[in-house]
Amino acid sequence: MMSFDEMAVGQPLPPLQLPAIGRGTLALFAGASGDHNPIHIDLDFARGAGMPDVFAHGMLSMAWLGRLLTNWVPQQQLRSFEARFVGITHLQNAVTCTGHIVEKMEGDGESRVRVAIQSANQYGEVKMLGEAVIAV
Repeated sequence: MMSFDEMAVGQPLPPLQLPAIGRGTLALFAGASGDHNPIHIDLDFARGAGMPDVFAHGMLSMAWLGRLLTNWVPQQQLRSFEARFVGITHLQNAVTCTGHIVEKMEGDGESRVRVAIQSANQYGEVKMLGEAVIAV
């Protein structure tokens, strides 16, 4: 981890590249999270709702953004973390989570950085946007 003085606005976080999403991933996340919404695990239900197939849970994408952050800094350094969904993450999407520093600041007696984060599929389609504040 770099020191606050070594950090610069625009500096990227190390990206998190994930394998293509399969049905097994969705089933495992449903079991781990308790989110058994059939739109994510039942093909017939998804088609009945007008979707071509099941698709990833939004909170799975947010969890990956959380992993991007905690791969960079220990969890106890997170001061805030928020995200919004901007696209559906379909089966076979290979998601990459990225981020960069957008601000250096002081808050509550700490040196902090604000980072912009996002997830996108292999086609560059953004699926989630967010930001986090990190104590350095």
